[in-house]
Amino acid sequence: MNCDEVNEMDLVDYLFSLGFQPTKIIREDYWYLSPLRNEKHASFKVNRNKNIWYDHGLGKGGRLVDFAMQYYQCDVAAVLQRFSFFHPQKFSKSIAGRPQFHLQENSLINHTDARETAIKIITAKQPIADPMLCRYLHQRRINKNIADIYCHEVFYNVHSKEKEYRAIGFKNNGGGYELRNPFYKGSSSPKYISYLDNKATDRLTVFEGFFDFLSYHSIHLNQEQALTNFLVLNSLSFFERSLLLMEKHGTIHLYLDNDSAGKKYLQLALNRSSKFKDESKLYSGYKDLNEWTMKLGMLLKQNDFKQSGGRRL
Repeated sequence: MNCDEVNEMDLVDYLFSLGFQPTKIIREDYWYLSPLRNEKHASFKVNRNKNIWYDHGLGKGGRLVDFAMQYYQCDVAAVLQRFSFFHPQKFSKSIAGRPQFHLQENSLINHTDARETAIKIITAKQPIADPMLCRYLHQRRINKNIADIYCHEVFYNVHSKEKEYRAIGFKNNGGGYELRNPFYKGSSSPKYISYLDNKATDRLTVFEGFFDFLSYHSIHLNQEQALTNFLVLNSLSFFERSLLLMEKHGTIHLYLDNDSAGKKYLQLALNRSSKFKDESKLYSGYKDLNEWTMKLGMLLKQNDFKQSGGRRL
């Protein structure tokens, strides 16, 4: 990549890949706590329309190459080396195609102009109460208490029609939901990753989908486990663009699917750094962690049935 290609990459998207999110958005101006220094009040601004940044505390600004030189404390050649593995098109989108960033509920930003999609979220609530969805969680061997912590019961419609549907919803960092019920697998816009930051750890655990994430927590429900941050990709298409976020951590545990796409990105990661650890051997012979836990749950149930002398426990 050359400087022009790097500078075409969306600054807001790139900052997100590093783990930085805006504290407020005023039209095209995205305000951050400066990634270049410590501060309590956001004075680092990105104009997303012009794709330029300015740090009011430092009195410096520019484009992405300029930011990277400041952030990594290196020269242009070293910056281009760092970006050499990126596919520019993964970060370079038209303004209309860029995901809308939804901030915390106490934000003063009005999101009514967010891009409308075929799927419209009507409401989302906790805990999950719908009997069909509760049965579905049981079938997938997901602990209900775990699901109630991380998921919502989402009411949605399609193309704004009157018919209303329900699904288990897992929210991403862009404000969209991954939606699942026994008959449907999809998502609302924007499609994005889900990053759960525990602040006090240098460890990261990565999953392709949120049912694997829920399975992990269900397995460890009554066990003491190491403190870790979590990254749910929600789509393998976000793997490469999340590499910088992953590599901010000292150890990265990968629970990717045992299919050709998952193995491809697993090998890419293992070739990049010894920080990456392959955890898919745990569920060798199965597509993913959730499929393994479903099969394991059925085997345990069968064993309990045999041990009871054929009587249901």
